[in-house]
Amino acid sequence: MSLLSKHIEKNPKDAKRLLGIDYESLQQLIKKSEAESKKSRAEKITLIAKGGGRKPSLSNQDQILLTLSYLRHHSTFQYLGLNFGISESSAHSIFHYWIKILSSLLPPSLLEEFKNADEYKEFLDDLSEIELIVDSSEQSRQRPTDNEERKKSYSGYKHNHTAKNFYSSAKG
Repeated sequence: MSLLSKHIEKNPKDAKRLLGIDYESLQQLIKKSEAESKKSRAEKITLIAKGGGRKPSLSNQDQILLTLSYLRHHSTFQYLGLNFGISESSAHSIFHYWIKILSSLLPPSLLEEFKNADEYKEFLDDLSEIELIVDSSEQSRQRPTDNEERKKSYSGYKHNHTAKNFYSSAKG
């Protein structure tokens, strides 16, 4: 059990501040996510016998908390690995496993909510009346294994694989 998990168990009111979701909703999300994970693993065909392989160093609950913590704070996988007592690459793998499951259970972002082009056009018209300040940065990351993702993440400027972060602030 991680420090974050222990703290949330002792102080359920802090869940909203730490993860952006209240304690009761968190418990429901964990149950639904674990059920979805079990379902997807049952459908997966593997060569290794059931129960074989190395046991995970984090419980499913801690893995979900790691993913929610990343979504809330956008900290590096190295930092998450240190907080949860695992390696950077394990934190990266855990996040990408659970984000696929959580994306179907969590609410969509603002831009995904638009059903048709007219609503989107109206949204863009409203944005044109607002003054936007935009900036960006690049942060080094682990080299992706997928060739297409590798091409997207390589930065000729940094001569490394990076995550591109864009920041914007609205005034008006």
